[in-house]
Amino acid sequence: MISVNETNLAKNRVKKHRIGVKGKIFVILVIFLGCVLFSTWIVQLQMLNFFYQNAKFYELEESAEVIAGALEDEVEAKNRALYYAEDYYLDIWILEIAGERANWLIKADGSGNTFLPFLSQKLEALYSQAVDNGGIYIATVRADDFVNGVSIEVLEDNSGNSSVFPEITKYKDTISAIYVKLVEVNGRRYMIVQHSTITPLRATVSTLKYQFAFVGMGMIFMALLLAIIISKFITKPFVKMNEAAKKLARGDYSADFTGQGYREIDELAMTLNYASHELAKTDNLQKELISNVSHDLRTPLTMIKGYSEVMRDIPGENTPENIQVIIDETTRLSELVNDMLDLSKIQSGTRKPNFEKFSITDTVSDTLKRYEKLIMQDGYKIDFDVDENVSVVADRGMILQVIYNLINNAINYTGADKYVRVEQKNTKTHVRISVSDTGEGIAKEDMTNIWERYYRVDKVHKRATIGTGLGLSIVKGVLEAHGAAFGVESVYGHGATFWFELEIASMPDVIDAQYEKNFDGEI
Repeated sequence: MISVNETNLAKNRVKKHRIGVKGKIFVILVIFLGCVLFSTWIVQLQMLNFFYQNAKFYELEESAEVIAGALEDEVEAKNRALYYAEDYYLDIWILEIAGERANWLIKADGSGNTFLPFLSQKLEALYSQAVDNGGIYIATVRADDFVNGVSIEVLEDNSGNSSVFPEITKYKDTISAIYVKLVEVNGRRYMIVQHSTITPLRATVSTLKYQFAFVGMGMIFMALLLAIIISKFITKPFVKMNEAAKKLARGDYSADFTGQGYREIDELAMTLNYASHELAKTDNLQKELISNVSHDLRTPLTMIKGYSEVMRDIPGENTPENIQVIIDETTRLSELVNDMLDLSKIQSGTRKPNFEKFSITDTVSDTLKRYEKLIMQDGYKIDFDVDENVSVVADRGMILQVIYNLINNAINYTGADKYVRVEQKNTKTHVRISVSDTGEGIAKEDMTNIWERYYRVDKVHKRATIGTGLGLSIVKGVLEAHGAAFGVESVYGHGATFWFELEIASMPDVIDAQYEKNFDGEI
């Protein structure tokens, strides 16, 4: 069996072998640069001859097209021929074909070499090849054949397909390209003959390879340097957040996750700061909850134990009054447990409203009757102001619990005059029930927290006159389950008013809508 310590050690070993941000950035940059260098190697070195040779053929094709378009004006055609011969380093000759004779019109030697005597011997053959090949004939020959004056041997040509350039990448020696184009202008036939030397780029490719090697090593070094710089800027805020997270894990909720300028990091920092604030608030509420619950449970248990021991040990103390104290404290303890269960059921969603139509006015009146003994014995005064009797569609038991808890809360916090006011106000569609006291009221910053369980405005736990201290939390859960509006209004030092609103069930469609919500289980 593997122990927990062995498992933790294994996890630590795995973490140590994980690559960091710096390493990941370096690997990504190296892979990216590798792809760039490989693409450059293929395009610039392996295919350089191919691109160069095709560029030379395109130059021959372009110049032939332009010159052919200018043959209507021999002067313009000659100017174009001279321009291309000089600019593209070509030899360009233009002949007019008259019957079986060929008359020279233009000679433009741009290469500086006199290949005409050797090429003129092949004019008839070139003309025949161009005629057979649709008017365009391209051939490659050895350049040495022109220089040495030997018979010219065709290496490759485009016979059978006038739109395809000959394949010449396999030749390592200097070769010559001959481009022939037949043109007919205004009933006259012309033959354009062009010559260009194509030189292999072995020396150029070799030079580029050396340059490529140095550039590649330099780029890898730059990738490492960039990885270090980028990782430093990227990881710096995360290192700070990691330290703050460790503080938070130790229970230090003052940890600050402030970001450092990046939008995503700033958003993460805001989220973590919010989470830290909420955890701090939850931790405080938890501590307060434990303190308050333990106090509320300890008090009745202590009294029950104390009175029981007195009745057991002291003769004559087995009186109805002492027994009543035990019964009252047991009842309070039972109420506290029941309220805890009710609140848990409401918040977990297991307790759902059972909608029915009932009079909200009568429900409030019936609730106030429970306080008659308290009014008579302790001098409390509770008034109920009502517009008119109205009905609502809701869970009567749960709404009764809301009214009861709001009145209990008002009794616990009302002023020295012990006055509580309950009011019912009707509109066309809603009825508002409000409960007001004359106590110290609630500060603005405490408004949103008073609905939390066991939250105390004065932060000093005291035993409620009536109730268990969970009343407002139950009120919030019940009203949210009904989808009802509720709130509190208070000016500090002048009491507080708690209220909630329900729809008046005066119209059948409102009633049906409420029942439909209950049927679908959507509140």
